[in-house]
Formats: sequence, structure tokens, C-alpha cells
Amino acid sequence: MKTYLLFMTMCLMFLLSTSCDQKTNSNSDQSVTTTSDLKGQSGVVDTESEPHILNIAIGSPDHTTLVAAVLAAGLEDVLTNAGPLTVFAPNNEAFEKLPEGTVENLLKPENKEILANIITFHAAPGSYTGNNIKGVMGIGQATGDKVKVVVKDGVTYVNNAKVLGTVKASNGYVHVIDQVLLPPEN
Repeated sequence: MKTYLLFMTMCLMFLLSTSCDQKTNSNSDQSVTTTSDLKGQSGVVDTESEPHILNIAIGSPDHTTLVAAVLAAGLEDVLTNAGPLTVFAPNNEAFEKLPEGTVENLLKPENKEILANIITFHAAPGSYTGNNIKGVMGIGQATGDKVKVVVKDGVTYVNNAKVLGTVKASNGYVHVIDQVLLPPEN
């Protein structure tokens, strides 16, 4: 289970690192990351296959902060593995809603374990389409915790984060959300 959790966390981190192909937003001083900056499995360039979760994130200008967090937590390879994996991917605006200094603090090397736990809480083993998540009350995350799924007026929410869109990846699904999910305190 710990190996699988680590794998899922790595997948989520890979997703985050892939959205760094674009410049980071003007409110951030983070550098641009490209797939050529990645090592190991996450650094493999495959232009012929359907993109995996990390490729989708790196290719999204709206997920540069998530990619930076995945890289800082060392989880990029997890998001490239076969899966299946479902990732709830907060956009840059979601990270901007956090208290000032939170993201910068979490990106520090001494907070790698805390950051990895938060990122892992955004990943679920299995392949949940946009329609699949509407039909469940909760989804077990890679941390062992669950997220609550609610549909209000035809809109899906995961732990009160609005699902803005869904992207199919070769190794699962990415659901773009408007808030950062925080794991329950144990």
C-alpha cells in the first residue's frame, strides 16, 4: 500500500511538473520547467502516444504552480506510470486563494514530506471519468483518506472544490478544480 501511495503521489507530481512548459503567472517567481528538465521516467519524451497526466499538466498554462509543487515533492514519475489514476488538479487561481506565503513555504525542501502528502491527497487510484465521479459519494485517495463528492445544480464538487473540466490521459483522468484540497489532520 505504501508503494502504491508513493506511486500515486509521484504521478500527481509528474502532472504538476508537466504544466510548467508554459511561463508561470506574473505573481510567481518560479522558473519555467520543460520536459527536458525532468529525469527518470518522467523525462522520457514520447510524441506519438496519448499524453499522460504529467504531460497534460506541463502543457497547461493554468497548472504551473501544481507542476512546481509536484516537482518539489519529488512525485513527477508517479504521474507518468501506467495507472490508472485520477487526479484532482487545482489551477493556479486555486493556489492563489491560499494564505499569502503558503505555497512558497510548502515548496521549501524542509517541507517536502508535508507537500507530498497534500499532493497525494489530490490523487485517487482508478480511472474516474467526469460522469463516474458524479455517481459516488466519496472517492478513496492515495493517502487512504476520502474526498466527498456532491452534485449541486448539475455542477460536481469534490470536498467543496468545483470541478471546472475533465481531461482524459493515457493513464487516467485529470479533473481541474478551483480549490486546493487539504487532507484531514490525523
